[in-house]
Amino acid sequence: MPPPEKPRREPDRPLRASKAEPQRIAKLLARAGVASRREIERMIEARRVSIDGVPIETPATIVTSLHNVTVDGQPVEAPTAARLFRFHKPPGYLTAERDPKGRPTIYDRLPPELPRVVPVGRLDLNTEGLLLLTTDGGLKRQLELPATGVTRSYRARAYGPISQTQLEDLIEGIEIDGIRYGSIDANLERRTGTNTWIEMKLTEGKNREVRRVLEHLGLKVSRLIRTAYGPFPLADLPVGAVDEVKQHELVAFRKTLK
Repeated sequence: MPPPEKPRREPDRPLRASKAEPQRIAKLLARAGVASRREIERMIEARRVSIDGVPIETPATIVTSLHNVTVDGQPVEAPTAARLFRFHKPPGYLTAERDPKGRPTIYDRLPPELPRVVPVGRLDLNTEGLLLLTTDGGLKRQLELPATGVTRSYRARAYGPISQTQLEDLIEGIEIDGIRYGSIDANLERRTGTNTWIEMKLTEGKNREVRRVLEHLGLKVSRLIRTAYGPFPLADLPVGAVDEVKQHELVAFRKTLK
């Protein structure tokens, strides 16, 4: 009987050094919490973003890291673990970094010790309540996408006649001026004189969606408050105050996202 064959030894393969995936600089800057992608594009157009001291000309510039990237002459730190904050936005403030008309923005109210953050979605000038802020552009986008299905909750004070049946019809969605709005869970909370308080929950968050839907129903909205975004409630957070969502709560929530 011939001796058993020795197992053949596979030739050693050289280890490949892991390389960072090339990405558009606008995406990496947003991921690092510098600003929203749209705002970063404006920064690049204004030649505020440089690599090795040379201003870049397009947000499609491909890089593998933020090494030697500066914004307004300041180096950009590599993204760290995402952080999420609750902010009780007062009425009368724009959800923007700056306003050409000189109107006050949320950044005029945020505490100076807060890290660089970007808002998750927007609240209109006169809308108040919960505004989430994050250091991570990727988390911002994940929370905003309608496909993710994160519920936004509101309380609206409106003037005019309305029935619970009319509000329940919104669960099927509604089309206004050619714009289709998805399912809205709306309920009469209480009436106070000629005003009605209405609770609404939706997952799309289109521009001025709550106001437009209620105005379409013949109501005049006099106050609008966002009371929750996903599992994060406004609760008793004082007007103008900011606090941070605990890291373990954020991690647990991200695992539930689609």
